[in-house]
Amino acid sequence: MADSSFDIVSKVDRQEADNALNQARKEIEQRYDFRGTDASIQWSGEQIVITANSDDRALAALDVFQSKLIKRGISLKSLESGEPVVSGKETRIVSTLKNGISQENAKKIGKIIRDEGPKGVKSQVQGDELRVTSKSRDDLQEVIRLLKAADLDIDLQFINYR
Repeated sequence: MADSSFDIVSKVDRQEADNALNQARKEIEQRYDFRGTDASIQWSGEQIVITANSDDRALAALDVFQSKLIKRGISLKSLESGEPVVSGKETRIVSTLKNGISQENAKKIGKIIRDEGPKGVKSQVQGDELRVTSKSRDDLQEVIRLLKAADLDIDLQFINYR
């Protein structure tokens, strides 16, 4: 019998993130507490730039964006936001969406699978994703449960389960 396998990835659906950003932009334009604060949110290449005339308004705009991401099913573990930076009369927050599993996180996940997972389960790094293989599908499901329960600082998806 052939080995069963699945891939562990960390990807953000760009279209869903774009929809969340557009919803946040509309809410910021319409909300009364943002009037006169010059608050805005937009893409700048692969980064999301939030600007406002004070720290608290910029952080409030970030909070609106985070709530829209959650409603769209995107984990906040995928969003990496910097500190508010004051330049002149405006405050900026630069955020990025993390895609892919870094080498150090891949090693952590591999160690969790080796130490706590069922025997006979193998994991190997393939670029920015991990492939987990085993003879038993039940063992693979146990690994998925184990990784969902683990407190990792990245958002994981499990794909290509066969």
